Amino acid sequence: MFDALRAPQRMSRFVATLAVLGLIGLLWTMPAAAATTSTSYSGRTSDGGSWVADLPSPWNGVVLLYSHQFGALSATDVPTAAAKQPLLDLGYALVGSSYDPNGSLWALGSGVRDQFQALGALGSDLPSAPKAVIAFGASMGGLVSALEDEHAGGRIDGALTACGVVAGGIQLNNYQLDGEYTISQLLAANKAIRLVGFGTPARGLSTGRQLDAVAQRAQRTPNGRARLALAMAFLNVPRWAPGEPMPGPAAYQTQEAGQYAFEFTGTTTTIDNIESSRASIEQAAGGNGSWTVGVNYTRLLNSSPYASEVKALYRQAGLSLNGDLAELTRDARIKADTRAIQWLQRTSVPTGHLQVPELDMHTIADQMAPVQQENYYAQLVRQNRASQLLREAFVERQIHCAFTLPELLAGLLAVQHRVQSGSWGSVTQPSQLEASANAFNAGPAAFIPYSPEPLSGNNGPFNTTLNGIKPRAS
Repeated sequence: MFDALRAPQRMSRFVATLAVLGLIGLLWTMPAAAATTSTSYSGRTSDGGSWVADLPSPWNGVVLLYSHQFGALSATDVPTAAAKQPLLDLGYALVGSSYDPNGSLWALGSGVRDQFQALGALGSDLPSAPKAVIAFGASMGGLVSALEDEHAGGRIDGALTACGVVAGGIQLNNYQLDGEYTISQLLAANKAIRLVGFGTPARGLSTGRQLDAVAQRAQRTPNGRARLALAMAFLNVPRWAPGEPMPGPAAYQTQEAGQYAFEFTGTTTTIDNIESSRASIEQAAGGNGSWTVGVNYTRLLNSSPYASEVKALYRQAGLSLNGDLAELTRDARIKADTRAIQWLQRTSVPTGHLQVPELDMHTIADQMAPVQQENYYAQLVRQNRASQLLREAFVERQIHCAFTLPELLAGLLAVQHRVQSGSWGSVTQPSQLEASANAFNAGPAAFIPYSPEPLSGNNGPFNTTLNGIKPRAS
């Protein structure tokens, strides 16, 4: 979800502020006043999908290749309708596709290809060759944009991901399954709760509702809260609940209460969304792309940034944490479908081999794509010696993708600066991003210095073996 803000109205003040920041050159031919006209285009991709585009007059020479979030089925070239006019007013040409024409919500099998086809199709409608093309995506679309970076091939010059699922589909599946398995095993051993092989999103949602009911009962007792804390550690649930002050580092009961509020409260809870989404990923991959078999849950917790909270709540409850972890390890029998893993590895997992500069933005309390994914992704990029191309920026706010429009525009300007100048300089420093966003005079910004904790379930590479999957090196 993106905050809907009014269009920037004080361009002269904005340009003056950029001059102070040393960023004036990055806008190329940004109009001094709001553009009032644009032309729309549309077409079809080779697989029957659709694409749309909008070209403003005047055009600043930059094309934004927008990759949409999970759940969208129609073509779009902006994150929200409210963002379109501000982007056009700044002179950006916009283009994006629907991805899969067959209604797959996890459309990674065709997303990158269809996006590049949409970009190519728009080329014949542009008055001249672009000065730059920037891939820009949100949530699942952030993963698409990261993959576009790895397959740039001269077609894009930079990338911006917002709240991206940049750890990839397999990591996402596995840490979610670890948490769900923990709830089922330790809090609902007498219930048959389906954790994989859903078949349809409706069946996934049914599992989410069952887990909701189990968690609601567990939250009433110290024993239940301790075991929920363990499950939520594996799920990477934010400790900072919406509408609440940020808890202290040792306020473990408050942290658990915040995690519970994030994951298990509301008409449609986070776990409901997770389960129905996992079913969609299974549909796209052709089977279950996650596993528990071979996982050592003691090692998994000990490497988790949530370990202190879990251990404290277990001590307060008088429970044996070692006993529960041993039980989880002993009874972990869920295997992945090899073909599903192969499909996900081919379509939905970044390698870290960046070709063009990329800025990743994340809110620090993201319940759907935890900010810890950025820690994992940065390590992956570092392992592939591409760290000079990657920068990450963080916003002190809760909720998945809850960016303001000025924050997103500040990110775009930073990527443009890197593309034009060949150097990041200081434009991705929180203070610089904050000043850039505030120059629009169009809403709040909350960039902060921040280092995300490790991703629980960060278990590195895997290999397929006979009869399933090689155990994760947890």
